[in-house]
Amino acid sequence: MSYSYIQQKKWQRSGRPRYYVKPPVEIDKEYESEIEEMGRYGDGIARIKGFIILVPNTELGKQVKFKITRIGKKFAIGESVLD
Repeated sequence: MSYSYIQQKKWQRSGRPRYYVKPPVEIDKEYESEIEEMGRYGDGIARIKGFIILVPNTELGKQVKFKITRIGKKFAIGESVLD
């Protein structure tokens, strides 16, 4: 196990290691993906390398260009961009 691998570990209260994975998206960058699912509040759900992006005001099955506005630990929020 390398030293950099050990530095990336964070410990939960239970004593099990929790690993931080850097999201494959960046704030204010534009991406294009297909809306694969719809969230419970009507937001479109797209994925980039398995990372979930919520894009409001989109339709299921559409190819959408969007800009990332906020990144969380498990998902990001984007807004659709007009061409």
